[in-house]
Amino acid sequence: MRMIFPSPGGDLDDFELADAYAYPSERWLRANFVTSPDGAAYVNGKSKGLGSDGDMRVFGILRVLADVVLVGARTSTIENYKPARRRPGLASLRTGRPATATIALTSRTLGDIDLSSPLFTDTPLDARTIVITCTGSPAGIRAEAATVADVIVAGEDNIDLTAALATLADRGLSRVLCEGGPHVLGQVAAAGLLDELSLSISPTLAGPGASRIIAGPELSDARPMTLAQVLTEDGFLFCRYRTSAI
Repeated sequence: MRMIFPSPGGDLDDFELADAYAYPSERWLRANFVTSPDGAAYVNGKSKGLGSDGDMRVFGILRVLADVVLVGARTSTIENYKPARRRPGLASLRTGRPATATIALTSRTLGDIDLSSPLFTDTPLDARTIVITCTGSPAGIRAEAATVADVIVAGEDNIDLTAALATLADRGLSRVLCEGGPHVLGQVAAAGLLDELSLSISPTLAGPGASRIIAGPELSDARPMTLAQVLTEDGFLFCRYRTSAI
């Protein structure tokens, strides 16, 4: 994998790749998605259908750099999520922090959460899975979830992501990596919380049917972004777009 913008160069090792994706601020929300040139967010129902070894390498580096991974509960089930993997060779990048990023699931109703999954049964104590919900969710399920996860209640009938992210920051989890799905990205964007989009463009023609990387209510207006970086490998483009001025 090599950089072609803003400064073309040679192949990047893992530490150079981590430097290329370093968080520019202690409090920052980065979303990471993959798409096809014709706008598909997945193939055969999963984003992995668009991925590659290079895409998974970026995926792993972004998790190493993040404090917390934000993902919708339904997406975590579809994509068969597990706790973030320890990367001993990159341990120096997490000095002073838990060995892995914490996974934070969002669910308004809690009906789409499997409390028997590895996200709740196989996580280290210092990176216990977090469930973000609202007061409108069933109190009984919230209490059950609290036995295997940390539960954050933010908002009444819907999740207040601004309040939830403030709570995460108060816990020292301020470098956020949003991995989806499209509705979560839509909520993040609509709330004006997105600082950066890391977008892998797969050289795959997916055809009609698949949704885009963003879903939900229309934005109040178009949001200009700035292209900050482009890497390439095996026909893939790995782009960073910023909405913030930093």
